[in-house]
Amino acid sequence: MSIISVNGLRKSFQGLEIIKGLDFSLKEGKCIALLGPNGAGKTTTLRMLSGLMKPSSGSIQFQNKNLGKDIRQYIGYLPQYPVFYEWMTGREFLEYVGKLGGLSNKEAQIRSLELLELVGISDAKNRKVGKYSGGMKQRLGIAQAVIHNPQLLMLDEPVSALDPFGRREVIELLEKLKTKMTILFSTHILNDAEEVCDEILFLHKGLIVESGTLAELKKRHQKSKIDLEFKEMPEPYLLPLSENKFITSWDLDGNRASITTTNLEEAKKAIFHEASVQNWPLTRFENSKLTLEDLFMEVVQK
Repeated sequence: MSIISVNGLRKSFQGLEIIKGLDFSLKEGKCIALLGPNGAGKTTTLRMLSGLMKPSSGSIQFQNKNLGKDIRQYIGYLPQYPVFYEWMTGREFLEYVGKLGGLSNKEAQIRSLELLELVGISDAKNRKVGKYSGGMKQRLGIAQAVIHNPQLLMLDEPVSALDPFGRREVIELLEKLKTKMTILFSTHILNDAEEVCDEILFLHKGLIVESGTLAELKKRHQKSKIDLEFKEMPEPYLLPLSENKFITSWDLDGNRASITTTNLEEAKKAIFHEASVQNWPLTRFENSKLTLEDLFMEVVQK
């Protein structure tokens, strides 16, 4: 069942169309990544879905409820740059947000303690938010977004400003939360999406250019690749392969080469032959799997 359906969604600013007609739906109980480079329209899309920005045209339906009505009770939202009252403690901040969201004093107190435990910062509940690390603030931000038990949680670039430790904390938290609600989060960090998400929406220049589960997308765009590593620059050794019809391209990165092929076995034969005849200084040879980054680059370059 779809928790939200989008049809023909468009948004223009001063005559410039940023979102150019989006059609998609989000399935209940899934974690979905909205992927795209900076400037693709991810934040604008999330702001329209959350009701913070009015579309120029198109429709957004939330489980048969029109977004024109007040559906804030069903949605949790964390902007890319959340703002906190840093003189409050984490517990005070959550209780304050809970009461703004319609909880009674007692409900806000109980729910705040539950969420501080869930997001892993209960030991810092009486510490001023201004003393929190970046990862702790993101955890607190997610806690405030779900304090009213929303059905859909939307997060705008929740890990982009964090160091590797903070990113790991937030990704682990999303793994917990996705068992309780539908999650949509935007990001340009592909590894995070690959790790935690069930489905992916590729947004490029204001359009959804591809969508589906990671397995479906990889199957749809699958290409065989061979990774090679040399003791020296590989380009002179690869030039004889440029005439091989089974090898479509290669990418170089220092002493490493990644070869894309339409026929893995034939390409391997050609490479083995050249390596033997030319006595290639190879240190590594292995088949490579299509990564989400490879897939993304292929999709957006079409």
